[in-house]
Amino acid sequence: MSASPARARLGVWLIGARGSVATTVVAGCAAVTAGLHPPTGMVTETPVFADSGLPALSSLVFGGHDTVDCPLPKRAEALAAGGVLPPGLPSAVAAELAAADGEIRPGGPLPGDTRDEEQLIGAFTADIQDFVRRRGLAGAVVVSVASTEPPATGDRLPPSSLYAAAALRAGCPYVNFTPSTGLHHPALASTAAASGLPYAGRDGKTGQTLLRSVLGPMFAQRALTVRAWSGTNLLGGGDGASLADPAAAAAKNAGKERVLADTLGAGVEGEVHIDDVPALGDWKTAWDHVAFDGFLGARMVLQTIWQGCDSALAAPLVLDLARLTLRAHEAGLSGPLTDLGFYFKDPVGDGPSALGEQYAALTDFARRLRRAPAGQRAGEAR
Repeated sequence: MSASPARARLGVWLIGARGSVATTVVAGCAAVTAGLHPPTGMVTETPVFADSGLPALSSLVFGGHDTVDCPLPKRAEALAAGGVLPPGLPSAVAAELAAADGEIRPGGPLPGDTRDEEQLIGAFTADIQDFVRRRGLAGAVVVSVASTEPPATGDRLPPSSLYAAAALRAGCPYVNFTPSTGLHHPALASTAAASGLPYAGRDGKTGQTLLRSVLGPMFAQRALTVRAWSGTNLLGGGDGASLADPAAAAAKNAGKERVLADTLGAGVEGEVHIDDVPALGDWKTAWDHVAFDGFLGARMVLQTIWQGCDSALAAPLVLDLARLTLRAHEAGLSGPLTDLGFYFKDPVGDGPSALGEQYAALTDFARRLRRAPAGQRAGEAR
């Protein structure tokens, strides 16, 4: 394991804490900690991160905000029935699920909520601070895994930005695993810069865009001209429902398009369509059609099909990011963590979009953490 021994407990505060991804994160962390399942998909559990001082999975304590009231144990049972979680796992980690559920507080704003932005941010901040104090934590990271919201318009802060502002006010580093605005709102730029906190995001790279970040550089490096690149996503669950909104889908697709533009050197013809298919639940299918030219103008096509479980793809990345960001805070790092672009479709800061280059930056980040002192930020969350 890459974690250092005998470290203080640390919090992971999840926005969207009763959703499929969050439930899989909590159940998965408990299962790996208990030795019930291997840490498949967790890059932080590979030799690259040995001795990097990452917090142990067993040291993580979960809580969060959500606007729904389905308890985590019940949500986990539904995920097991759908094949997302292994049979029997919800009962095996029932205590851990119940403990995390007990730390979930009502989110917002809900319909009819009369609180203004400052009151909402204050309430969310107080919830996070209370979590850290009551559980005797050395600190916490706030990770947004909520459903995608439409792009922000005007000066009003959308819900994702209210939570992001609360994270900073509570003294917690922040990770945006969604395409939602979060810290990207102009009104939060100066607050983020002055906070002295590390942050990362946005929009976790789990499937179709992960593949694009590998294939795009391949075409460029082999001097093959891509004429068009089109794609379709079929998915259900909460994400499918939220992305049925064209505005939310546009926010999601922006990161997919950025990867192609960055790796191919220019935008290419073609669009990505996202279709809500409720019967698929947490499973998704992504199809890509790439038209390209070879030597002497020979016209060729590459087609790919990606079928996977969104929550199972996302959960190990969320655990990675929580551990990495907590360790970065402990090491005294602040501002955008550009070296974590490996995990995102639309990463903060100015970094590469090709997966190979992003992985090289991540491994360099692991080496820097290995040299950084441990413990200097313990207890800093206010």
